[in-house]
Amino acid sequence: MAFDCDVLVIGGGPAGSTAAAALAGAGRHVILLERDQFPRFHIGESLLASVNDVLDAIGAADLVRGARFPRKWGATFITAEGSVDRFADFAISGDVPQPQTWQVPRETFDELLLRHASRCGADVRERTRVLDVDFDREGVTVTCTGTTDGREPSRLRAQAVVDASGRAGMLARKFELRIGEPDLANVAVFSHYANVPRAEGRRAGDIRIVARRDLGWFWMIPISDELMSVGAVLPRDVFKPMAQDAPDALLPRLIAETPAVARLMANAERRWPVRVERDFSYGARAYSGDRWIVVGDAGSFLDPVFSTGVAIAMESGLEGARAIDAGLKRGDLDAGAFRTFDRRQRARYVSFRRFVRGFYTPEFRDLFFSPEPPPTMFRSVVTVFAGYWQPSWMTRIWVWLFFLSVRLQARFHFAPSHVRPRTRAMPMDVPQKSSVE
Repeated sequence: MAFDCDVLVIGGGPAGSTAAAALAGAGRHVILLERDQFPRFHIGESLLASVNDVLDAIGAADLVRGARFPRKWGATFITAEGSVDRFADFAISGDVPQPQTWQVPRETFDELLLRHASRCGADVRERTRVLDVDFDREGVTVTCTGTTDGREPSRLRAQAVVDASGRAGMLARKFELRIGEPDLANVAVFSHYANVPRAEGRRAGDIRIVARRDLGWFWMIPISDELMSVGAVLPRDVFKPMAQDAPDALLPRLIAETPAVARLMANAERRWPVRVERDFSYGARAYSGDRWIVVGDAGSFLDPVFSTGVAIAMESGLEGARAIDAGLKRGDLDAGAFRTFDRRQRARYVSFRRFVRGFYTPEFRDLFFSPEPPPTMFRSVVTVFAGYWQPSWMTRIWVWLFFLSVRLQARFHFAPSHVRPRTRAMPMDVPQKSSVE
């Protein structure tokens, strides 16, 4: 059976667009199928510095630079009352080559990447829903249909497929790949606001993360000259007593009971409906198999406290494209050909997961917000916050020492507390049954 393309990409978000642009740039015939018509709304507006490396690799850096998104140099972490204001400046780390990145309205950013993939040579087909994917020894058959025109299902034939279908997880569901993270089954409540004051000067584009005393937290992300994305993330046991509240009432309530946020939101005007997302953290048993790889949210996703979503999506999209291109060159698209890719996706997830799980423990926050964190240790932690999860060996040693200090804080309580004690603290370095380690 003849092939319609070399590689078929399912999904046009940052992971799929990056993979399609990289493959098309390598001379591969790529068809990208996207369910929606872009632009479309999406949450997750804060980028990490590591994204710059991917933008350079796919030739999109100038496009993003020209879009005039708010500049981001790092993140400001604030305690609930505002007594500690800690700036994690990506530029303090020698492991971060391009420390300045961006805050982006995702409907604009995602469309920019999708159109770039098309200009690179990918055949982009929007409003096309993938119904099924079948594999055989010679190739892949994808059954799809238009979402609005009532067309009969059609079939496309490719040598390999990249699943970038996001949380829908086309192949994750087909092969039962998904692993839940019950200790990160959190709930996000968010909207967009105008008239929210910003920091001055170089820090005006910061994401501000305000740590609540119940181990929840707020994000505040300037996504344009006018709008601020504002949201609260709550552990499930904290959210449960509030579950009956309407979202329009719940978000103002959470703002009011978090003093540092309430002060900043005193004159804010809501410009979007309040939205709710639940249980958004999950891992994967595998990221690749015979003639397929999964990238971005289609593989795994972590709680957004350190803004890893787009960075992981784009990095995995680029790495997946390179793995498939190499497999096509060798004439080998079996699972074994993607073993290095699979191991790297798993290692990245586990590395960031350690920090995310830590942030939901009192001892992690106590150490992070301590009055005088050791400068070298703090720089090392910021390196990972910038997206560089595999830094120099010296930086890794300092990160290890930070987590050792966190464990000692849990036992000896030598640093002042910034959260209300909980009846159950989440163990950070004891693998759970759901763990992908």
